[in-house]
Amino acid sequence: MNPYFTEDKIEAGCDEAGRGCISGPVVAAAVILPKDCIIPTLNDSKQLSAKKRQQLVPLIKEMALSYSVAFIDQVRIDEINILNASFEAMHKAVDGLNQKPELLLIDGNRFNPYPEIPHECIVKGDAKFLSIAAASVLAKEARDEFMQNIHKEHPEYDWQKNMGYPTKAHKAAVLQYGATKYHRKTFKL
Repeated sequence: MNPYFTEDKIEAGCDEAGRGCISGPVVAAAVILPKDCIIPTLNDSKQLSAKKRQQLVPLIKEMALSYSVAFIDQVRIDEINILNASFEAMHKAVDGLNQKPELLLIDGNRFNPYPEIPHECIVKGDAKFLSIAAASVLAKEARDEFMQNIHKEHPEYDWQKNMGYPTKAHKAAVLQYGATKYHRKTFKL
């Protein structure tokens, strides 16, 4: 895993979680790590167990020069579509950094440019660059925590297990009980 894309620029890795869900927010994180940062077990959040991600969160926060997590709720997702909501969440996360990056490393192949900061889109970037992997973990864990909290309101959708993804059981629960205020109305169920 690469510690940086360029040696001479302040880089922020950006990633999101929850794009493929039918309920809950999309959550993005932006992370600036020191160039000499080493977090041996850090990887793309999808490759890590929940326990390992939870252990990494305080380590990432402690080692980061700056980090920010941003939420875009299901109402806004329905207004502007999930792709634009993902970009908006990343912009909001960059806005929350207490240090201005000189380059954004974006996980994926598309991005709406952020004003006055160049970016690089990197397919599978969360498995290639530490800062993107760190953002991936922070976004995933923040979103999972949110879904576990709203699960208490609506246990019938089993959000503590499916995290809002369209599992067979989740779709069956929507058909049986209807959609909640947390469901994305533009997703065809």
